[in-house]
Amino acid sequence: MKFLTTQFAYLLRESSARRNLKLLGKLILLMMAMIAVWAVLFHIIMARVEGQEHTWFTGVYWTLTVMTTLGFGDITFHTDTGRLFSSMVLISGVVFMLMVMPFTFIRFFYAPWIDAQVRLRVPRKAREEIKDHVILAQYDVIARNFITELKSLGVPYVLLESDPKRATDLHTDGLSVVTGDFDSRETLKAMRASQSRMLVANLDDASNSNLILTFRELAKTVPVVALVEERDSIDVLELSGADHVIPLKHRLGQQLASRVPAGRASTIVVGRFHQLLLAELAVHDTPLSGQRIRDTRIREQTGLNIVALQEAGRFSPAQPDMVLSPKTVVALLGTQEQLDSFDARLELHSRQGESTVVLGGGKVGRAVCRELRGRGVRVQLVEKDETLAPRLRNIADGVHFGDAADRDVLMASGLSEAPAVVLTTNDDAINIYLSIYCRRLNPKLRIVSRITHARNVDSIYRAGADFVLSSSTLAVQSLTAALLERELVILGVGATVIEIAVPEGLTGRSLAESRIGERTGLNVIAVQSSMSEVTAARPDLVLQEGSRLIMIGTADQLGKFRDL
Repeated sequence: MKFLTTQFAYLLRESSARRNLKLLGKLILLMMAMIAVWAVLFHIIMARVEGQEHTWFTGVYWTLTVMTTLGFGDITFHTDTGRLFSSMVLISGVVFMLMVMPFTFIRFFYAPWIDAQVRLRVPRKAREEIKDHVILAQYDVIARNFITELKSLGVPYVLLESDPKRATDLHTDGLSVVTGDFDSRETLKAMRASQSRMLVANLDDASNSNLILTFRELAKTVPVVALVEERDSIDVLELSGADHVIPLKHRLGQQLASRVPAGRASTIVVGRFHQLLLAELAVHDTPLSGQRIRDTRIREQTGLNIVALQEAGRFSPAQPDMVLSPKTVVALLGTQEQLDSFDARLELHSRQGESTVVLGGGKVGRAVCRELRGRGVRVQLVEKDETLAPRLRNIADGVHFGDAADRDVLMASGLSEAPAVVLTTNDDAINIYLSIYCRRLNPKLRIVSRITHARNVDSIYRAGADFVLSSSTLAVQSLTAALLERELVILGVGATVIEIAVPEGLTGRSLAESRIGERTGLNVIAVQSSMSEVTAARPDLVLQEGSRLIMIGTADQLGKFRDL
């Protein structure tokens, strides 16, 4: 009874619910008036036309039985006038009591009541036992993907949603959600902010600032990571109390630019594990193209280990007899000295003076240009919107206004001689189209592209792209790196670097005996045996208690590993 009282009280607080109840009340009064009119006419016709006498209650009883189509037949008219009247009452009952009233009751009373019942079940505070959890400020694409990552890591989370209706939907979908205002101290207290492990501020820049200031009142030492749209907001959010501020579009531009060859073609460092570096090398246009891994003799000559191969965005463990095709990207693990020695042995031609073409002058495109020019790479920018001209001034060595799908515009930008092109538009279909077109115009081109939707990753790789990255992937991997307090390692869409303690069941076994790659698809690239010692993976390497596995793979593959 107390629960029902609470539900009705909540229902009556809604202005729309109050309006609906008023409408329902008017319809009920109209129905009662109609019954009264038919009952009076029943008496008049029975007395004056049929010659029968009945009580007033009998008139109401007859009206109800006819309007509801029960039709007991104990009271009937014998004249045409009475039968016409009965037909009118019957039709009004079918229309009003069997159609209008049920629909109105369900639409304006029952459905809102059910909605209120469901909303009241949405938690307004986190579980008492929860701790070391991640708080997410809102549910969006980034939060959705990060929640998947958190589940694979076994880290609890609580999602904040200010809209009760949306919170209801999220709660129904099985998400851990708390409803309340993001800038309310009581809401954050109910989410156990002081016991949390990290706050992810993924609202707009102004709301993030308000959220962080409120959060800091309750949790002064809990790390706060903020995602920002504008670079100018970085300082504001840091002053508000954010420990890490991630300007996504700027970082995306930096990551895309890092995959562009600069100066003398060489390896590209993408991560660091204490003394060991993880680097990538595009096999295309190098002496390694067409060779088997064992024939390259890279390990014998430099000490580097080829730990994985990437082709069309898919990673696979390196095997000695694998052939390096022109589309292969090799993942190398070693020290800085070993990488320098390897670069010197490649003896690749210098690309100084050659211009990289950037298609798109938006925030990501401008970030790419700034990063490349900071590394001494010449840049030719193609942009369709001439109104952006003031923002593009001095950002590239040449700016070409026009449609990137126009062959003359691309040729004017020097695409036919360029070593690389970066596609930065936020339209996946356009980027896929441009990948095909640019590859046709320059088969030796390295194509680096952004992507928005994960479903288009395979398509753009088939179209000819060599490296693809989305802002969502970058955000999730950046948040994961901040959560685990490790350096950010970006491998592209889907794959990530995973660090996990050696399970008890694998202690004392060699990597070959563990069959991790065969059973899960994860690629073990190194093993950390202490806080500072990292050893490149070898089949005969024995896994010791307290060591940590460093692997490349996906969240699904990590899930298989945990299940096993």
